[in-house]
Amino acid sequence: MLRAMDSAVSGLRAHQNKLDVIGHNIANVNTYGFKSQSYTFKDTMYQTSTASTNGTNTAGGVNAAQYGYGALMGVISMDMTASTPSYKGGFNATIDGDGFFITKNARTGMTVTGKDDQEALKGNDLEFTRVGQFTVDSNGYIVDGNGNFVYGFRAGEPDTLQALRVPTDGSVTVTQDGVASVAGIGDVDEALPAGGPALEAIEIQINKMGDIQVTIKKEYDSVDDQGNPVKKEGTFTLTMGQVAIATFQNQEGLTKNGNGYYTASPSDNTGICSAAIPGDGRATLMPGYLEASNVDLATEFSEMITTERGFQANSKIITVSDEILSDLINMKR
Repeated sequence: MLRAMDSAVSGLRAHQNKLDVIGHNIANVNTYGFKSQSYTFKDTMYQTSTASTNGTNTAGGVNAAQYGYGALMGVISMDMTASTPSYKGGFNATIDGDGFFITKNARTGMTVTGKDDQEALKGNDLEFTRVGQFTVDSNGYIVDGNGNFVYGFRAGEPDTLQALRVPTDGSVTVTQDGVASVAGIGDVDEALPAGGPALEAIEIQINKMGDIQVTIKKEYDSVDDQGNPVKKEGTFTLTMGQVAIATFQNQEGLTKNGNGYYTASPSDNTGICSAAIPGDGRATLMPGYLEASNVDLATEFSEMITTERGFQANSKIITVSDEILSDLINMKR
């Protein structure tokens, strides 16, 4: 078979792979937190017809003569550039800079102690995402849009990475002035008056430093203007912990895992990683915002046109090669 046909077949395959990447990017133009991919080609193996030789006293040097065999996939790389934040309100947040929220599909078995435990951060089935679409489940745990638990540092435990939790109704009591005891969480140092249990949690917020703040309505003992004991009701804010942000020396080395998640492993190319609170030498959060896709439709459509023409040109080479083979076969009449 003609070498040209072999080259064209490899070119068709390479251009089809690039069209697959472009199609995936365009399909996710409205996917929150999506990072587009780019595709490059590389030339493939060569057959050397004439080797390169040095000059001698009787003849000059000769350059190599080689036949190529088409194109292959070079690199599929991710563009991790941050995209435009879109305001959605509610219990949402986006990262203003580099970094990822840390999630896991279970809240037990986490053994990470310390903020830069490489082995633990790249193991334990952790997943990383740019999409901070948070809610609170029936047990008070903060979960993302896929139901995975969101990890951070609980109040009173600043060095242990674990699933974040907020108090549900009736789970907060005040043991003494300034100390709130939260069931399943521990003591939270806040300026609360003693007396009476917390009645209900009325609002959950997240601020730019990643603080998970719960506003509760609480009945407490007080005195009136005449000094008589009375019951009063007020609203108070408890900080239950802080969302963690994971950063990687080479975030392009992460592996896409679908549903807006990325994964890391000790053997990948992500390099050094660490987990810390927002603003602790790293990006802060934008409460109420979600990050849009960074797909550039103008770029994708122009790439689609050039890729289509490349595919068309390679198919034409196959057509011409077929005509040449047909002429050879028909030479003997």
